[in-house]
Formats: sequence, structure tokens, C-alpha cells
Amino acid sequence: MRNVCVVVGSRANYSSIKSVMRAVQKHSDLNLQLIVGASALLGRYGQVEKLIQSDGFAVDERLYMLVEGETPATMAKSTGLGLIELPSVFERLSPDVVVTVGDRFETMATTLAAAYMNIPVAHTMGGEVSGTIDESIRHAVTKFAHIHFPASKGAAERIIALGERPETVHEVGCPRIDLVAEIFANEDEHDLSEDVMKTGVGGCFDLNEPFLLVSQHPVTTEYGEGRKQITETLRAVKKTGLPAIVLWPNADAGSEDFAAGIRKWREEGHDEKMHFVKNLPIATYVRLMKRTACLVGNSSSGIREGAFIGTPCVNIGSRQTMRERGMNVVDVDYDSDEIARAIQSQRDHGPFPTNPLYGDGNAGSRIASILSSVEFEIQKRITY
Repeated sequence: MRNVCVVVGSRANYSSIKSVMRAVQKHSDLNLQLIVGASALLGRYGQVEKLIQSDGFAVDERLYMLVEGETPATMAKSTGLGLIELPSVFERLSPDVVVTVGDRFETMATTLAAAYMNIPVAHTMGGEVSGTIDESIRHAVTKFAHIHFPASKGAAERIIALGERPETVHEVGCPRIDLVAEIFANEDEHDLSEDVMKTGVGGCFDLNEPFLLVSQHPVTTEYGEGRKQITETLRAVKKTGLPAIVLWPNADAGSEDFAAGIRKWREEGHDEKMHFVKNLPIATYVRLMKRTACLVGNSSSGIREGAFIGTPCVNIGSRQTMRERGMNVVDVDYDSDEIARAIQSQRDHGPFPTNPLYGDGNAGSRIASILSSVEFEIQKRITY
């Protein structure tokens, strides 16, 4: 039995690895070990741990590693704190392989701790480009990882170009698409309005009528601009006249600026047609993506899940620069008039055809199968 240790540090982490966790849990030759840490443990970010447990996963270790403040300095300190604490956790669990996701600061801590301890590292969603600090972290993790699970052909080619051996690179698709495909296969006519409106704060409205979905996060390389950026987005949404579900930002440096902008917006009484939510179950979020007139912000979900669903998306600013995207995405700057015009254009267009750019819905089972059979050769690294 091979111990597969997954580290979940945020709501984005969880949606990006849930299908892999489930496939590992079901595999007869694999044993799932789960570490939950950082913002995934905190109520202010929706306490994702409760969602994880309600989905039937047992948490083996909890790791409080998020330093308050959400500044570039606290992000660096949080990474360091994770690096200090994770080795002890790995010693207790004795994993055979550690699975880490994407490009967040907890991903870097996880990768460094495992690599220094000679524990094989499996990295999902590597090889992508986005033009910010996330890309630097993503590529750095690639160089530490021993097995790679990119989501697209372009990402796989980029990993090999970085010097990784082709036999360690497995183009499996994005595990987040697995959840989308499953939800679509079991789609019902359930009214989401009551489920969504009973959480969060702000105005209430009928989700069977046209609405916008806003998901925007800080750009760490633009620290200090967050309040202005989210205010421009909220102004644009108000100009359209459409009601909107607005998700709370993630825990990256600058999230306090975003939160301050949202609070001021509400204090000034502009939230009559906006409903603000800290966190949503993945199934609810995907169904909202399918029904929304347009997804607005800078979340990668508009590019990944949005391509598969066909969700019209207005992508704001630099957070997703150069990431592969489908025809459903329109890129704009931080300007309320430009954002509002793009939203109207996307609403006029309506849903786009599905595009399997980031996978076909079977990434989790592929990853579990590979993890059960692959031979990890830690010492056989390419040198220069």
C-alpha cells in the first residue's frame, strides 16, 4: 500500500485536487493522507476544512501556517512557517509521495520540505504561464518535483523545455474539470437561489434571472492597488444594472485591500443588488458558472472551467497574463467603463461552445493510476 499525502491550503487548492483525492481514496493500492492548512482552516476564508469533511475525507493533520496581515512580507513568513512545520508532519505520516497543487505559497513550502526529506513530489498543473509571481513559483516547483501532471499539451511541452525528462511528464488534464464534468452529468433543475442567499451578506435576488458572478483576487506584484482594482470592478458591475454574486478574495498579499474596498462599497449602500459570499461548495460554484450571464474578475476558473462550460468571461488585469485560453474570455484593464462594455458584449453573445482545452474530466483517475504504478527515482535528476 502506497501512502499518497495531499496538502490542501486553500479553497482553490481543494477544488483543484478533490477528484484526485477521491480517486486515491478509492484505489486499492493507495492510501490517502490529508494535510489541511493555511487559509483552508480559517473562518474568514470560509473554513474550507468543513467542506472537505462533509465530502467524506478524513483530515490527518492540521497545520496553522498563515501569518496575519496579507502583505508580501507575511506571505514570505507564512511560506517559512510552513517549511518549519511540514517536516515534522511528514515524519509522523511517512508518505511515499507528496502531491502538491499549482503555484500558491503553501505549494512552495510543501515542495521544499518534501524534496529536502527525499520524499518524491508529484506536481499538478505545472508548466503554465501567467506572467506574475505565481508563474515563478510554479516553474520553481517543477524543478523540485519528480513527477508532473500538467493540464494541457502546451504545459507539458513547457515542462520538458525546462529540462524535465519526458517520461516523468504525464498530460492528464486539469482535475478541476473532473468536477465540472461530473456535475454536468448529474445536472438537475434545483433552484440555487435559496442555497446561495442564505449564506453571506448583501442584497438578495432570484438566480433564475440574469446575474453576474464576480471572482477577483489580489495580484501580489501589484500590492497596494487592490482596493482601487476591486472598486473599479464593483463600479462596472453596478453600471450594467445586473445583480451579482461576489466572492471574497483569497489569502494572497493584498486581500485586506480588497476586503477594505468591499466593506467601503457596502458601507456606502451600493450592495442592494450584490450578494457577498466567503466560500461556496464546488458544485454550487460550478452551477453558478453555468447559469451566470458572465463571470467577471481574474480567477483562473473563468479560463479553465469556463472553457469547458462555455461561460462568458471578462478577465481583468494581469493575473492570468499569457495563460492558455479559449474563445470565451475577453481581456480588459482595471477600468470600470471598459469592464462594463466587455460584460455587456459577453452577455449579448451568450454561452460559448464547450472547449476541452484543460481536460476531458478524467484527470483524477489517471493520476491515481500513475501514482500506484510509477517508480520514483529521486536521485536521477537532470544536471547541468
